[in-house]
Amino acid sequence: MQRAPDALRPVTITTDWSSAPLASVLIEWGRTRVLCTALAEDEVPPFRKDKGGWLTAEYGMLPGSTPRRVKRPIGKQDGRQTEIQRLIGRALRAGFDLDRLGARTLWIDCDVLEADGGTRTASITGGYVAARIAVERLIAAGEIEPAALLTPIAAVSVGLVDGTSWLDLDYPLDSRADVDMNVVMDGAGRFIEVQGTGERRAMSRDELDALLSLAEGGIRQLFAHQDQAIARALAR
Repeated sequence: MQRAPDALRPVTITTDWSSAPLASVLIEWGRTRVLCTALAEDEVPPFRKDKGGWLTAEYGMLPGSTPRRVKRPIGKQDGRQTEIQRLIGRALRAGFDLDRLGARTLWIDCDVLEADGGTRTASITGGYVAARIAVERLIAAGEIEPAALLTPIAAVSVGLVDGTSWLDLDYPLDSRADVDMNVVMDGAGRFIEVQGTGERRAMSRDELDALLSLAEGGIRQLFAHQDQAIARALAR
């Protein structure tokens, strides 16, 4: 399906996709599909002892998520996987007051079922929904203070392809991009992380500003998708 350069691919967020976790979300973003689950453990890392809670993330691609089989990690994780899950954890921690989570760790696991570009941005966007629903349920159970909720978090990719600024790169666009960038923002419009690279050429300041504005517009749309998904889950 043809889309405009400033349009997101279709986004669908299905909550409680699996029943065992505290919260689960299947985010379908174009042909990219990521299952994000949230589980709470009543312990924290040593550096958070007596300080409150913690939130961390793990990320992985299932063997059949791409046409070429992805090997399961055995022993040491590869550098890409480690970098992405650290990004997800950093991004999601900005959405919550860790000191008010209590002495617990919230684990956000993001498993890529199918990859067609944007798996890290889908993991952050879907991971926030799973984390938010989990925290809301702990608040409803009287285990966490409502003040633990700070701000929504979402992410999107942007890039320059054949001289055109594109929002939300799928794999064919990403593979041809002269510049690509992942942008993470909060609900107040502040940047949490910007990862940008001139793959084939440098970018000007004007091009950078245009890409950031394009990302901001896309993320505003993602916040609306998140709000609707969270409302559906909490209404059950």
